[in-house]
Amino acid sequence: MTRYHAFLLLLFIAVWTWAAISPLFPHDWLLENYLVFIFVPLILLSGRYFRLSNLSYTLLTTFMLMHVVGSHYTYAAVPFGYTLQHWFGAARNLYDRLVHFSFGLLLAYPLREMFMRVAKVRGVWAYWFPFELVVAFSGAYEIIEWLVASRVDPAAGLAFLGAQGDVWDAQKDMALATVGAAISLVVVALINWRWDPAFGSELRASLRIEPDDEPLGEQALRAMLAKRRVRKE
Repeated sequence: MTRYHAFLLLLFIAVWTWAAISPLFPHDWLLENYLVFIFVPLILLSGRYFRLSNLSYTLLTTFMLMHVVGSHYTYAAVPFGYTLQHWFGAARNLYDRLVHFSFGLLLAYPLREMFMRVAKVRGVWAYWFPFELVVAFSGAYEIIEWLVASRVDPAAGLAFLGAQGDVWDAQKDMALATVGAAISLVVVALINWRWDPAFGSELRASLRIEPDDEPLGEQALRAMLAKRRVRKE
């Protein structure tokens, strides 16, 4: 762990400790922090074997800080959300909208880094895969919210959902995460277009079909069965 990593960790611990002291709705605080209990240790442990860039860790920490602030007040009652409500003339607290937008904006790049380094994707796929994963995670989280809220105390469930009476809350949250991811990846693409001479050739190469390419599906199954018969013989 570098000094910068230690700084990010200590900053998160400090804010999390503050958020854990007398939260506005203790039951909602616990529900929101199950994600923290799972993903923060996972990030720390995975860093021993697969270290991300400082930029990725900064983006991840920023998002987690926003999340724990929301857990302290509940997403529907964060003071800055009322400021956003006033700025945009909205009828509701907008902090949860900001966090869902930031989910896409801040997590798209770390996901891109993981895809490029682990799956070795390049070109178009280095932008598409992190984009679609953000959308998938956003949808999965809305499903988790529904399942949790339907099984806990109704008051805690409503605080956890943070819908504030909007029947389209889940769809709008997913849309904002999608927009955030798109903005993040467009910025990354523009930076690479400006500074990476291989940008265009990588995009074209990633869409090129090799001459010896063959269909999968039933063709691949027949090939596997044929290899199995040869090994038995």
